[in-house]
Amino acid sequence: KKITKKQKDKIIINDNFRMAFKIKADGCHLGQSDGPIKIARKKINNILGVTCHNSKILAGNAIKDKVDYIAFGSFFKSKLKPNAIKANLSILKWAKKEIKKPIVVIGGINNLNYKKLMNAGAKYIAISSFIWDNPKLKPEFAIKLFK
Repeated sequence: KKITKKQKDKIIINDNFRMAFKIKADGCHLGQSDGPIKIARKKINNILGVTCHNSKILAGNAIKDKVDYIAFGSFFKSKLKPNAIKANLSILKWAKKEIKKPIVVIGGINNLNYKKLMNAGAKYIAISSFIWDNPKLKPEFAIKLFK
């Protein structure tokens, strides 16, 4: 929290809304099996987002539960979650027209494939393995490839 505050960034806790609440994080991101979104919304007064895989129904439910952003994915093969449900670009095109909340994309995103997702309607990208598990680049250099 000290580092993110100093950098004027936000800290979003993944998968654990109770932890996010306990440490007064700036927000929380939940997967579909990380607990009830309605209960998380009662605890998290700031940023709350949820992964909806490739589902319009899950996205609609998340909107009803008053989340702040919707995440779709996995769009590409990912070392972090190799068995993740796959998403396709048509969900982004639909979301761009139908959802009035920010759209985040997840899953196997790197410096060569992210623009395709942004052009299809994503507002934000979530990147993990390319930055933190990259055998060719240190994290600070991997990040610079997206700026």
